[in-house]
Amino acid sequence: MKQLLIVEDDRNLSRGLCLALKDQELQIVPCFDLKSAREQLACGVTELILLDINLPDGSGLELLHEIKTVSNPIPVILLTANDTEIDVVMGLEHGADDYITKPFSLAILRARVKAQLRRSIAHPSKPFVIDSYRFDFEHMKFFKADTAVELSKTEQKLLRLLVENQGVTISRAVLLDRIWTDGADFVDENALSVTVKRLRDKLDAAQYVKTVYGLGYVWAVKQDE
Repeated sequence: MKQLLIVEDDRNLSRGLCLALKDQELQIVPCFDLKSAREQLACGVTELILLDINLPDGSGLELLHEIKTVSNPIPVILLTANDTEIDVVMGLEHGADDYITKPFSLAILRARVKAQLRRSIAHPSKPFVIDSYRFDFEHMKFFKADTAVELSKTEQKLLRLLVENQGVTISRAVLLDRIWTDGADFVDENALSVTVKRLRDKLDAAQYVKTVYGLGYVWAVKQDE
């Protein structure tokens, strides 16, 4: 399921956008400030962002710049009341993939969202190559050196979250929320510990998949010698 992140501080507008864009193949996550948006992006599963510029804790352009300076940037549609030519040019120069000014047509918004999602399908993410590992999530093929490694869907979700956020500790709560997305009210925390151990053992990656006690897990970045 694709994930759309809506970063908009007007809660009524955010609620309306969630309803207008509701789709059984789309998970919509609303955020109301930069802080919560950054926390959600750290999960590494967002495929498109609708981003307001004027937010209570800063400018959406700051977040746009952060998103567009990573190796696999996420498409961003700016959604803002700033409608002068200078505003539009500034947004596009910061890397926005599209720019929609308020007020706007919901039909046009839906069409532009679908267009950006189609582009993400047409340009899939590149495989991750880390030392002797090669992880191709698009084709679900995983290798250590030349040896193929079979991973379950749950192990693939965990691995993707870790390698897309190398060097960043991801809390157990976030991992539980992002990996087990079947709507279950309760997931035994031991399930995460078991999944981490299996992934670590299958990849022989004890030096990479690290436990940060009391916090969560991290794919450790190898330090230059």
